[in-house]
Amino acid sequence: MSLTSPPTKSLARAPSAAELFTPKLITVLREGYGLSDLRADLFAGLTVAIVALPLSMAIAIASGVTPERGLFTAAIGGFLISALGGSRFQIGGPAAAFTVLVASTVARHGLDGLLLATIMAGLLLLAMGAFRLGSYIKFIPYPVTVGFISGIAVILFIGQIRDLLGLTIPEDPAEIAGKLQVLAASLPTINPAAVGISAASILVIVAFRRWAPQVPGILVAVVLGAVAVWLLGLPVETIGTRFGGIPSTLPAPSLPDISLAKIQAVIPDAVAFALLGAIESLLSAMVADGMTGRRHRSNMELVGQGIANIGSALFGGITATGTVARTATNVRSGAHSPLAGMFHSAFIVLFMLVAAPLASYIPLASLAGVLAVVAWNMAEKHAFVTLVRTSVGDAVVLILTFGLTVLVGLTEAIVVGFALGTLLFLHRMAQSADVEMHVPPVPGDSADVPGRPYDAATATDPDVAVYRITGAFFFGAAAMVGAVLDRIADRHKAFIIDFSAVPFIDSTAANTIAAVAHKAARHGVLTFASGATPATQRMLERHGAGAQTMTFAPTLEDAVAAAHVAVRRG
Repeated sequence: MSLTSPPTKSLARAPSAAELFTPKLITVLREGYGLSDLRADLFAGLTVAIVALPLSMAIAIASGVTPERGLFTAAIGGFLISALGGSRFQIGGPAAAFTVLVASTVARHGLDGLLLATIMAGLLLLAMGAFRLGSYIKFIPYPVTVGFISGIAVILFIGQIRDLLGLTIPEDPAEIAGKLQVLAASLPTINPAAVGISAASILVIVAFRRWAPQVPGILVAVVLGAVAVWLLGLPVETIGTRFGGIPSTLPAPSLPDISLAKIQAVIPDAVAFALLGAIESLLSAMVADGMTGRRHRSNMELVGQGIANIGSALFGGITATGTVARTATNVRSGAHSPLAGMFHSAFIVLFMLVAAPLASYIPLASLAGVLAVVAWNMAEKHAFVTLVRTSVGDAVVLILTFGLTVLVGLTEAIVVGFALGTLLFLHRMAQSADVEMHVPPVPGDSADVPGRPYDAATATDPDVAVYRITGAFFFGAAAMVGAVLDRIADRHKAFIIDFSAVPFIDSTAANTIAAVAHKAARHGVLTFASGATPATQRMLERHGAGAQTMTFAPTLEDAVAAAHVAVRRG
């Protein structure tokens, strides 16, 4: 039985599939695109390309592949991310966060395995977008995100020590412990010229960022390093000496070698690429939203990322994703639309056509200096310290995720960190739920005044008890609440369960309440529910707390009045 009025239907219209899966480029062109917009996007695209050129090569080298593969990724992957994604300002390309995963995949499965894993990750991202999972990526706990990003930053910096110091290393292990041992053993081979170039590059980047942020300090540092090597004939490794330079054109698209065995072997890497790519790209899109006041389409962004990764791999590129620093640069440079990201990719291709031979003079020490600065900026230092100081539970999740990222692997770190973060959340939510017992006033006493709000603090009626449940009522709290309600004294002839402070109830909790109501009915005790939302009432009724065992009232006052009437008739 119910004393409530039927719920009203919401007038809000859910967005259609066409609205959810329309690229932002189409939206911008529909709104109107003029010559001033074109000029702004051309300038922004050129500015971002100047930043992306050295970064793309440096990230590729840190990922265990040749530098041109970073350029292929920025050119093809970046173009498709901007053209087909769900953000107006997203800049895609190779990301520092992927260096660890890409390098380990290359070490275990070779270049063909990396390209296959990238294609599979693209397909997974497509599926994630198609099934509208983009909205759920944000539910990854903050300590997990800070932990694995900080761990990646540490690994990225350790990976640059070789070129920062110009060390001669016969074999570079993939594991951090082995890498550190080899680096320590190779310290006698330190190259003073490489140290000077890397230190100077870092100082130039930091100085321009502080005193002239409008100047692309990264490009200035790399160019100055290349000029110094060329003019002074410094004995340091360059792109030319280690890799033989970069090509001046994009390769023809082709598929890597594919076999069932190789597909099975790279599935874990593909899943890790897809998960990290989704997190990184949507985080970048959210940063752009915060800077511009716009809103991205998360599921369309995942679809665009998926297509971009497939395209990047077909042209020999590595994993592509949205990049926070380059996207922020794009916004600050005055971009108006996704065309800025497409122009950025076009300028990178133009650089390859015109200036590829000059890249041979770029010292690896300069690129290592660039990535050392990236690693420093990437580490969530303030957030790390804050989480450690403020919460023991968050600190445990953070440190464990960080440690697993550095010592074991990113996939394991995310899975374990997410599981622990979820358990911590459930524990906190269960603790926040509570149930209190009050006894309402008897009819006719001073508290039972018409028009006066019911005040349980003045409760005096021993026949009718009120149990207030507060907080999210789910399986974590169901046992505690059920145990309290089971202790209903036989002297009560009716009891009311007040749900007005319950924002959510799950099936376990609903089943617990239904069991309590059935038990009360067997003992001749009347059960009332007050303040339940329509969704809560439906859940309770579906699990057996229906008209035969429980009466629903819209407010606590109504439930109290109905209980008094029922007890008098009793």
